[in-house]
Amino acid sequence: MEELDPIKLKAELDQFKKEKEKIRQLMGQIGGKDAAQQDRLVNLFFIVAISLLATNDFVNHLLHIKDPLIPPLFSLEIAVLLVSIKIIWMMHKSTKVEHFQFWILNSIEFRLNDVAKQLRNLEKTVKEYHTDDEELERPIVPTITEMEERNPGKTDPQ
Repeated sequence: MEELDPIKLKAELDQFKKEKEKIRQLMGQIGGKDAAQQDRLVNLFFIVAISLLATNDFVNHLLHIKDPLIPPLFSLEIAVLLVSIKIIWMMHKSTKVEHFQFWILNSIEFRLNDVAKQLRNLEKTVKEYHTDDEELERPIVPTITEMEERNPGKTDPQ
């Protein structure tokens, strides 16, 4: 069996640490503690702005103000614009998350292919050096029929 090479192990550990740091940076970009607080502030801004516009229209209508500060049609247009901006912003956030998920799945697929390649190489090596051994032909775990004791009173279904 191949001995563990400390230099190779150190290189693999360094590679793992680099990938871990890269993932942390990406997580910070698409959402982390700072992003959650920023999302709350943006949501609060949109809710307050639309609520103020609606309140302004209700007060103007209930008090029958002839010349309101913001005309009703204009406040409605501003509210629709704010909702549209919020929808666009949500779509942008969703796209960032989907890109991150794709990147993670692609990374997993790459690792899986690498492990499969290593497994094929190991199988090839085992077959190369151990072709005469019968132990390799037998399964390690006994099958169910080998584990069961034969019961003379029991008959096989026909």
